Amino acid sequence: MMIGPDLLNLAIYLPLAAGVLIALLPRAKEHLSGPLALTSSLLAFIPALALYTGFDPALPGMQFAQDLPWLSALGARYTIGLDGISMLMFILTAFLAPIAVLSSFTAVKEHRRFYYASLLALQTGMLGVFAALDLLLFYVFWEAMLIPMYFIIGIWGGRRRIYASVKFFIYTMAGSLLMLAAILWLYFDHQSRTGVYTFALTAYNNSAAGGTGMLLFLAFALAFAVKVPLWPFHTWLPDAHVEAPTAGSIILAGVLLKMGVYGFIRIAVPFFPEAAMTAGWPIAALGAFGVIYGSLTAWAQDDIKKLVAYSSVAHLGIVMVGVLVLEPAAVSGAVLQMVNHGLSTGALFLCVGMLYERRHTRLMADYGGIAKIMPAFAAVFMIVTLSSIGLPGLNGFIGEFLILFGAFKVWPCLALVSLGGVILSAVYMLGMYQKVFFGPVSNTANKELPDLKVREWLCVLPLLALIVWIGVYPNFFLRRIDTAVNDYIRLAGGPRPVFSLAKGEK
Repeated sequence: MMIGPDLLNLAIYLPLAAGVLIALLPRAKEHLSGPLALTSSLLAFIPALALYTGFDPALPGMQFAQDLPWLSALGARYTIGLDGISMLMFILTAFLAPIAVLSSFTAVKEHRRFYYASLLALQTGMLGVFAALDLLLFYVFWEAMLIPMYFIIGIWGGRRRIYASVKFFIYTMAGSLLMLAAILWLYFDHQSRTGVYTFALTAYNNSAAGGTGMLLFLAFALAFAVKVPLWPFHTWLPDAHVEAPTAGSIILAGVLLKMGVYGFIRIAVPFFPEAAMTAGWPIAALGAFGVIYGSLTAWAQDDIKKLVAYSSVAHLGIVMVGVLVLEPAAVSGAVLQMVNHGLSTGALFLCVGMLYERRHTRLMADYGGIAKIMPAFAAVFMIVTLSSIGLPGLNGFIGEFLILFGAFKVWPCLALVSLGGVILSAVYMLGMYQKVFFGPVSNTANKELPDLKVREWLCVLPLLALIVWIGVYPNFFLRRIDTAVNDYIRLAGGPRPVFSLAKGEK
């Protein structure tokens, strides 16, 4: 099979097809649901990897594109394709999905058929969001991933899972309704001006200016800000993370949050560049404030999982500064940092889940001295922690460096605030590590904890390999997004003027 849209469709829909088959398994065969889900998720990764290796970073526009009739009466078409930015998000999703499935083998014991079917349906929804080039198709995939995530949190989550899942659903649905209203306004306005009904993304680049453009931009921006989540729309995230099963947290942190940032890059900013130029600084300021807020709140936590959840608010705040500053280095760093955060934070939630399976507690006070009992696990957790705080040589460094480098040239005040959050991240992450892994083994329940098992090694080793690879050789990934980043900045009307200290103006 040639590398093209057939492989793209296979990567998107194979998990969904497998999920349907797993859901239809007889109860007597339920024990096969996990291995079947893992096999199908791995098989879906193969075409995604082929697309990534076959992607030509020098070519402009979308690659592996397909444009077919879909809902002809509405002007909606089945249009998919990938550029450098969506390609990176696509391969990240396909990479994390099998790890999430494998991590569930011992954690999920009830309703396994429905659980794995939900995970695979979620995978299809996420992949579809990154591949969609039609607004209605984008919205369908966007909403499709909401339902399985709601079930994953609400059925297989922790003690307060119902509260967390309903809160997640309400926040996300409120944002989705705003986005739907903006889509419909654009759709009918385009028809009134051109006589053509269409949902094609390319039809709406630079589509509205003035007050109308600002209102539409804010509608999309709010929908995406909830998903990021940008402060102050973040309050659903800690509850969702804490109550979600390990696989749910891996997918939530690794991919779902990035969909909000991706929405700004693919839709909100290119559609309304004038509004984005005006509102970009205030939104980025919310992101920078979120860096400090998320860091300080994470520092105050005694629950390891909640600490990691609040760290995501901080990390994604820096990413939003990079996306909205419209400086090439910063935007490239933001896109790469989305991948880095997915790997590092996904690995952190995976490790926290491993601890929870052994002790059924996430409180730091219940641990101490774990490095003596689980030395291999302690080493893995240390590498992932250092990755999260941006140690040079690991993946987290280069993304944050590029964002700050670009932001200092345009918005130095926001860059300084963001830098403060980077420093704080080292304080709360290393503080957490010290409390959990060092000191005496004062709790007798910790003295017989087993170290990493084979299945757990299979989960963490691919993550560690990419964490080191990106840290040592980031250009392998950066060069694939250069053209797409330049296209995004051009559509956004950038780059922004460089800040001049001598003139005191931008």
